[in-house]
Amino acid sequence: MTQSHPLVSVITPAYNAARFIRATIESVKSQTYPHWELILIDDCSRDETVDLIRQEFGDPRIRLIELTCNSGAAVARNTGIQAARGKYIAFLDSDDLWLPEKLERQVAFMQERDIAFSFTQYRIIGENGPGARHVVPIPEQIDYTGLLKNTIIGCLTVMLDREKLGTVQMPNLRTRQDTALWLQILRQGHTAYGLQEVLAEYRKVDGSISSNKWKAAHQTWRLYRDIEGLNIARASWCFVHYGWNAWKKSVSWT
Repeated sequence: MTQSHPLVSVITPAYNAARFIRATIESVKSQTYPHWELILIDDCSRDETVDLIRQEFGDPRIRLIELTCNSGAAVARNTGIQAARGKYIAFLDSDDLWLPEKLERQVAFMQERDIAFSFTQYRIIGENGPGARHVVPIPEQIDYTGLLKNTIIGCLTVMLDREKLGTVQMPNLRTRQDTALWLQILRQGHTAYGLQEVLAEYRKVDGSISSNKWKAAHQTWRLYRDIEGLNIARASWCFVHYGWNAWKKSVSWT
């Protein structure tokens, strides 16, 4: 890789992802930006996920790491981060998709602005197809205080510059581990910048962890109190705003 065309390490945890993993991998292989490595971390799948991934080994940019025990998304992502060789890290879950120009447009965006943290707009698609294709709008930038009151940053859209940020690692949480990492980075004084283009598609799968709103709300509260150490008053204030923003997002999805 060169300084003008740095390597992007794509981190994809997978667990029983046979239904969607081929489409996810193909969305990476279809990128107009060729300087990437795809690190797939299988979390002890019991379906054909690993076999399907191995069929992609003809592309030397694709690597598989198999965990020896089921450990959850945070451990899987951190394992991928530790194995990454790229200047940039990007995240893509095993049922989501990227549009072909995602990496090219986002690398250029970060280089032009000399920034450490970026994210993009994305679409919501149905479990079995495009569905309503609702576009999630994003702010041009967001800081620590702003993100405490919102979950607007889609993990599948994030790109981080490891040379600017140093070591990054997600807290070992069942959910919200990605938001916890974003908050950790922003708490250090960084700002996350939003690229105002739809460059990814989030698949809304019935029964997934992220689809359970009550559990998500509980985990958000625990994130405020246990990870961020907010007092009751501030945590409550942030939680009200989080609930309002989450409601607006869910209403617009339907």
